[in-house]
Amino acid sequence: METSAWRLGWRTLGRDLRAGELRLLIVAVMLAVAALTAVGFFADRLKGGLARDARQLLGGDSVVVSDNPTPQAFLEKARSLGLQSVTTILFPTMARAPDDKGGGARLVALKAVEPGYPLRGGLTVADQPDGPGEATSDVPRAGEVWVDRALLEALGLAPGDRLLLGDASLRIARVVVLELDRGTGFSTFAPRVMVNQSDLPATRLIQPASRVAYRFAVAGPDRAVKSFTQFATAEATRTQVRGVRVESLESGRPEMRQTMDRAEKFLNLVALLSALLSAVAVALAARGFAASHLDDCAMLRVLGQSQRTIAAVYTVEFGLIGLAASLLGVAIGFAVHFVFILLLSGLVETSLPAASLWPVGFGLGMGLTLLFAFGLPPVLQLAQVPPLRVIRRDVGNLKPASALVLGVGVAGFATLLLAASSDLKLGGIAVGGFAGAVLLFALLSWAAVKLLRVSVNEVTAPRWLVLATRQLSARPVYAVVQVSSLAVGLLALMLLVLLRTDLVASWRKATPPDAPNRFVINVMPEQGEAFQQALRAGGVNRYDWYPMIRGRLVAVNGRAVGPDDFTDDRARRLVDREFNLSHSATAPAHNMVVAGRWQPEEADAVSVEEGIAETLGLKLGDTLRFDIAGVTSEAKITSLRKVDWGSMRANFFVMYPVSQMPDVPSTYMTSFRAPERKGFDNALVRQFPNITNVDMTSTINQVQAVLDKVVRAVEFLFGFTLAAGVVVLFAAVTATREERAREFAIMRAVGARGSLLRQVQRAELAGVGLLAGFLASVVASVVGWGLARFVFDFQWTASPLVPLAGALTGAALALGAGWWGLREVLRRPVVETLRRAAE
Repeated sequence: METSAWRLGWRTLGRDLRAGELRLLIVAVMLAVAALTAVGFFADRLKGGLARDARQLLGGDSVVVSDNPTPQAFLEKARSLGLQSVTTILFPTMARAPDDKGGGARLVALKAVEPGYPLRGGLTVADQPDGPGEATSDVPRAGEVWVDRALLEALGLAPGDRLLLGDASLRIARVVVLELDRGTGFSTFAPRVMVNQSDLPATRLIQPASRVAYRFAVAGPDRAVKSFTQFATAEATRTQVRGVRVESLESGRPEMRQTMDRAEKFLNLVALLSALLSAVAVALAARGFAASHLDDCAMLRVLGQSQRTIAAVYTVEFGLIGLAASLLGVAIGFAVHFVFILLLSGLVETSLPAASLWPVGFGLGMGLTLLFAFGLPPVLQLAQVPPLRVIRRDVGNLKPASALVLGVGVAGFATLLLAASSDLKLGGIAVGGFAGAVLLFALLSWAAVKLLRVSVNEVTAPRWLVLATRQLSARPVYAVVQVSSLAVGLLALMLLVLLRTDLVASWRKATPPDAPNRFVINVMPEQGEAFQQALRAGGVNRYDWYPMIRGRLVAVNGRAVGPDDFTDDRARRLVDREFNLSHSATAPAHNMVVAGRWQPEEADAVSVEEGIAETLGLKLGDTLRFDIAGVTSEAKITSLRKVDWGSMRANFFVMYPVSQMPDVPSTYMTSFRAPERKGFDNALVRQFPNITNVDMTSTINQVQAVLDKVVRAVEFLFGFTLAAGVVVLFAAVTATREERAREFAIMRAVGARGSLLRQVQRAELAGVGLLAGFLASVVASVVGWGLARFVFDFQWTASPLVPLAGALTGAALALGAGWWGLREVLRRPVVETLRRAAE
């Protein structure tokens, strides 16, 4: 009479848990789920927080941004829909302290507001720099100005003092503590200065050529806002309307977007590799579990249990294991994501909402898929063990898993990994690279085992080497599995170590300790020599110096272009505004030419930044026509440059490779690292009052602070993959423990000493580790290059010493894992081992 599959499943589960045979399976599944859900919970809460706070961060339900006063059509549409509206005017300018207060000057971000601002969110102000902040619905009164505390510190001012803005002198009334609609990330680093719009004409700061942003925000019922947004989006695309866009929630600085994008991708990569490693560990542990239960299942068959019941029993057992391990992994992932929030504190200015159930469902699905795809196939073979195995131990051994079963499981697992990656390139390279690596490792390790067998001379070679070679060649399938598994584990670890090192180095390189911390624009050509002399007199000997030309792209290959010719939003905005152009006979040292050739003094030629070329669909040989203050300039694209916008250097979208362009109006810009001497900036502004001096010190400090937080988060999650790699190494080394024990017992029975067997074991493990480490390092270099080039977007070339280091690392790790996992094999009494083999 057959026992219930559920009852027997629970019973076998309890027995196997007590015996410790499920430990590796549980740990592997738990690590994979924890790594994936930790990233999932954090990303889910981050997206939820941005969606929840979008209106507060925008300052309204919908915002129209324009380079000129908001067109009348937008105002009338908002009025007809009954929407509240408010306009703010923003632009950078120089603020000055009165002469009796030191006369210091500082670049500020001026915002002119009107009553009713902000429509959404709020403003927190204080009466004193260190005073408690309080929410307010007021705006500065006429004749007053509200400022950031940083500006007070920079200029040595206090509330009640006067602040000079252009031709106006305004009294500092309050300190701005929190301004929700300032931006969602890093778009505004200059100190805020907030004034009433009625005071703006008196400053005379807005001139015909001034670059000003007008923000028209509306708020009201969702239906009316949706109608306005649709109207505004359509209206902004009309040819007659230029310089208008409907603002969306996104980070403002390209270097910060690049850093955060890279960080998110790297976190996803770490989670993916943890899952891939766990898949290998589950497969190895499940095969070892199945091998240890062959005799038990044969006895069950003798006692009358059917194949169907045995299969159901192990399916129930593995389902319960997968569910429990996945739940533990989800719990650990949920706890770990709080560490991410702590490590990345300050990157998100608002509190995050509760997480949704999506990461929980995804984690459970991933854990169960992992176990059923890689753990269940070898275990299900236990149902096919013949009863004859009770008296004949040579029958009913495990066979390779069914290609159909394994293929379906792997396909499902790969699909989930691609979904988890949130990036097809990242998921494709990681999953595809590992799949190809497994096949390559298997083929090369098989060839290596065959070559080893014929290359060792059994007459002249040391005895321990001969025995180690025989051990490997006597079971080639086990050797291939062991080498391939070790190689996959080492591949993931080496890939992460290499990429992490170079990725962090590329982040650090973007803002080195001696990076420029000042940008100066609007230097007139006639001031050029005197300005450079002032820099040198102040101790600044290294600086960028480039002319800056404002030009609008009007034609490509002789065909006029406008916003309507492009579907990409960024391309439409680029064509709709003026470019910053420059010229130099020498290519900038911090730009790399990636296509074409930079030919000094080549007439009618331009070099284009590769990113904007891709956005606008430009290629080498295309002809561009620019309108530069009424002067037409036409040139052919002869080179493409890679520009690192986070380098804090002077960079341009388009450059002419010539030293002189006398027919077009231009000013000059420079970037340099200012000396520590106090008063340098004020003296420079006094000598050249027309310039705009941008102090980037706080920007660099904030970038470095962000990098520190991101690196800590990456390194924290990196520990999960290290743990998964250790599990794989342990599972791979101990997969043949019982076979080794029987072989060593026989050799000890015929007179082999323990010292010789230890030499044989070390030689075998070192050889397997050397081969696995070498193969893994070569493949890691290739896959790492692909990820660096196509996913993380930084230059990377592996050192030629990587294969040697990989081989030695593999040998060391294999020896360490072997010593820990196989130390009991050599200590076990011979009689006990032979008795186990006979049972």
